[in-house]
This record gives sequence, C-alpha cells and structure tokens, in this order.
Amino acid sequence: QEQLVESGGGSVQAGGSLRLSCVSSVYTYNWYYIAWFRQAPGKEREGVATINKYGTTNYADSLKGRFTISRDDAKNTVYLQMDNLRPEDTAMYYCAADYRRLGGLVDWDYRVWGQGTQVTVSS
Repeated sequence: QEQLVESGGGSVQAGGSLRLSCVSSVYTYNWYYIAWFRQAPGKEREGVATINKYGTTNYADSLKGRFTISRDDAKNTVYLQMDNLRPEDTAMYYCAADYRRLGGLVDWDYRVWGQGTQVTVSS
C-alpha cells in the first residue's frame, strides 16, 4: 500500500530552522512528483515546493530562498529544509506524491497524501 509519513515538525522560535522528512512506502523514484503543502488554521492549503524524479525543483514564490526541497532515493525520503522561519510559517505541513506528470503547486495534482506534521513558530 502506498503511504507517506511525515516527521520533523515541532516548535521553534522565529529565525530558527527545521528539517521535515517524508518517508515513502514505495521507492521514491517511482513517484513522478513529490511535493510539500501546508495549511494554517482558517486558511486554504497552499503548495510549498515540488521535486520531480529527476531532481528538478519548484517553489512557491513567497518561500524561495528560505525553503529547500531535496530527495534521497536510497532512503525513500524527501526533505524540506526550512530556514529563517517566521510566525506566519506556522501550519500543518503535508507531503504528497503522484505518478502523473503534473507537479503543480495545487493539491489536485496529487493523489497520495501523508497525515501531516505540525510546525509552530513563535515570535
């Protein structure tokens, strides 16, 4: 069964860093795209970053320079390195994946989702 499991969330002060991990139950190379999304309380889910099976990345414009997505296919894991965190980054962060060659920063491009990991940034 295809599953994604996120970890690495927690509480951090503004300016700090966190690295989220997303472990796939199937070979990460099998997914064409893997992405990170986030959803803050009372807000819609938004795309954070994507990475395809060839390592090409894409980011939400507002997050470029602070967040970095990467993958380690030997560990079946995709990471999201988050630096210089701000209180507005507080959200539940989700990993998502799909076999299709879509890969947009929109949730309907992904059919398999993890349960999420909470990130809280205090000022």
